[in-house]
Amino acid sequence: MSGAAPTMADQALASGEPTPLLEVRNLRTYFPVRKGIVFTRTVGELRAVDGVSFTIGRGETLGLVGESGCGKTTIGRCILKLEQPSGGNIVFDGHDITEQDGARMFEYRRRVQSIFQDPYSSLNPRMCVGDIISEPLLIHHIEADFIARANRVKTLLDTCGLPRDLADRYPHEMSGGQRQRVGIARALALRPDFVICDEAVSALDVSIQAQIIRLLEDLRDEFGLTYLFISHDLSVVRHICHRVAVMYLGKLVEIGDCDAIFRDPRHPYTQALLTAVPVPDPAIEKGRTHEYIGGEVPSPINPPPGCVFHPRCAQAEAACKVNIPAMEALPDGRQIACPVVRRKLDA
Repeated sequence: MSGAAPTMADQALASGEPTPLLEVRNLRTYFPVRKGIVFTRTVGELRAVDGVSFTIGRGETLGLVGESGCGKTTIGRCILKLEQPSGGNIVFDGHDITEQDGARMFEYRRRVQSIFQDPYSSLNPRMCVGDIISEPLLIHHIEADFIARANRVKTLLDTCGLPRDLADRYPHEMSGGQRQRVGIARALALRPDFVICDEAVSALDVSIQAQIIRLLEDLRDEFGLTYLFISHDLSVVRHICHRVAVMYLGKLVEIGDCDAIFRDPRHPYTQALLTAVPVPDPAIEKGRTHEYIGGEVPSPINPPPGCVFHPRCAQAEAACKVNIPAMEALPDGRQIACPVVRRKLDA
């Protein structure tokens, strides 16, 4: 992270390798493409996520970035068990939850929560704020007493920087920032260990974004939370995340320390992605060299053979059109799926 004072989570990460809380192993999620009058004939498959692997340590924030449609949200939905993966494994706190159900899955859903993108549609307009926040407590049989639940709601409102009298109001009576804080309070109600932030600030004004990001950082430090932060806003990712995973067309192309990747991106796609981020200083921006990516993103229904980025890559070689690159570790600890770059570094 850049420009922020070290938190307890930062210090824990700096002291050594964090203990993995979540492990995603060779995750694949394919959706059938159907045709016909009643769409009963399968003619292909859309490869939303194609062989993705990563780990997230306790107290860590991993940023998942990439263009729209690259599969970021699908990964989050698979971790939440809102989508069933086509293959691979999701291991949470030592337990493979890919095929689990019943009591263990009920406990898993208590420990893993989500903050959604749109605060205008993620809250039930027919429920007041107090009921929205207390609903998870009822479902998971926590705080059965009405008075205890009401006190818990007030505590959560205080924690998220909201006045207590909002408990009796409805979502349409609040601003976008207040609604997102309600969504955060609802996610915290069950005292989770892991929170998926799916574009949690993209629908908010810039000034409100800064407040929500600061709140998320404070909550991570106070409660020891672990985040998967899905976003296309690279400036926000750089501020809040410890590590960054870059996706392109269903695959990871680079993953490593946040500051290292922003300072010295290695994969050609990561380089082009970061040069597209504007710099606030007009003098610096005027002198920057931008790396434009030619062509269009291929269809995930018919991805190119070999490296999925090779049709748009200026460094592509003949082997890139045939061989699927594996993620390889670099000396600085990051992983990259590009043998061309790896060979140049070894030379």
